[in-house]
Amino acid sequence: MEANAFDPPEGSLRKSVGRGAVVTAMAQSVRVATQILSVIVLSRLLSPQDFGVVAMCAPVLAFIALFQDFGLTQATIQKNGIRHEEVNYLFWINVAVSAILACVLAGAAPLVAAFYGEPRVAGLVAAFGLQIMAYGLGAQHLALLTRRMQFGRLAIIDVASAVAGLAVSIAWTFIDRSYWALFAGTLTGAVLPTLCYWASSRWRPSLPRKVAGISELINFGAGITGFNFANFFARNLDNVLIGKYWGEAQLGLYDRAYKLLLFPLSQITNPLSKVMVPALSRLKDEPDRYRSAYLRVMPLILLVALPGVAFATAMSDVLIPFVLGEQWRESASIFLALGFAGLLQPLNNPAGWLFVSQGRSGDFMRWGIVTTVTSVLAFMLGLPYGALGVAIAYAISEYLRTPFLWLYIGKSGPLQAHHVLRAATPFVLGAHLALAGIWFIKPLLPQQHVVALASGAVLAYLITIVIALAFASGREALREALKMLPARPPAATPREAQ
Repeated sequence: MEANAFDPPEGSLRKSVGRGAVVTAMAQSVRVATQILSVIVLSRLLSPQDFGVVAMCAPVLAFIALFQDFGLTQATIQKNGIRHEEVNYLFWINVAVSAILACVLAGAAPLVAAFYGEPRVAGLVAAFGLQIMAYGLGAQHLALLTRRMQFGRLAIIDVASAVAGLAVSIAWTFIDRSYWALFAGTLTGAVLPTLCYWASSRWRPSLPRKVAGISELINFGAGITGFNFANFFARNLDNVLIGKYWGEAQLGLYDRAYKLLLFPLSQITNPLSKVMVPALSRLKDEPDRYRSAYLRVMPLILLVALPGVAFATAMSDVLIPFVLGEQWRESASIFLALGFAGLLQPLNNPAGWLFVSQGRSGDFMRWGIVTTVTSVLAFMLGLPYGALGVAIAYAISEYLRTPFLWLYIGKSGPLQAHHVLRAATPFVLGAHLALAGIWFIKPLLPQQHVVALASGAVLAYLITIVIALAFASGREALREALKMLPARPPAATPREAQ
């Protein structure tokens, strides 16, 4: 294949990104709805013990997944002028790594079963090796589709896989009502996309052969893997420490607050990364366009996410019992503390797009280590004060890290810290003032919880928008947001109406 066959077709990059963001968001909405439906339906068909057996496998699979991709899909997406020989070499590395990890799972299966004292776990852990292999076989084909910005096709595959996985799980319960129904669904959700990626990308591997300069791509992937490895501990050690020293009750309160906050935020930034990383990678040699593309999208994320976080944080004592039930009221104070970290995470999380698209995986890994070390120190400092202490210390660490993150990103590349400060200040400041405003107005809100929560949400967005209008960059971002609204069709003339 010619080298340019791997690149997006000529056309408007801005239009491709806009269309990609819309279809990706729609696909993500369907996927989330499918996940919710899956929880409801399968919970009625299977027992808690079945879900428990699968949950016992989850930590092992999460750890193995850190090494599964080895960062090589991102290497394919971001490299300029990538050739067939390079993609082919990376394909065989993905396959080899997946095969090794599948063997590791099979070997570790008896140990995991012995740890839990549950023999059924052994067969399930070993079987998940098939899912690992399916992903390895489709990783480079997925990377090529993403590189070519074929977001519509990827969205269709994503939705079809989620729906098919649920359908297979439900159908399997009529054959064998056990945890194997859950496995059958997840395996379908791995195999079907791989088949679709092969059919859609039309690229086919050849026999592996050594390629000059391939070490650069492997080193790039190693940097991505290093970040994921470090980030794994930053994201999980707080749960381990709270569970170890404060028990399951405190851990349960912390876990629910953390996931209720983190899940909605991840549903905004994670899908967008599929669109923004390939788009920014194509612009990395055009500094002005690169900077403009990022600074158009980032304020829109803040506009959507931050007022919602501010509202939820200020109203946590009403929101948590209303959503989770009265028995979770103690989780509200933990949610309140984590909410302050949530006011910065929509700003900081997309920083990964910049590291990856600029080819700075080594810097990305080093920042991951800094984040892990500072987060663990925060966990240790807060641990004597329980789950709430951990949440407060973690939020403080997020504020302390933020300026250093953007200074570190700005040391090279087209985006400097002052660019981000100018674009983000209207919305970050507005969200903080919205939180304070709702906190003081809260006693005056109606007593009915639904009305109070709706009022708080509206106030959060209004206050944030009003503050943003006081800044030139805020007004510019709001104009950009208005352009994304669907245009109203022109009114029919009297003659046309007849």
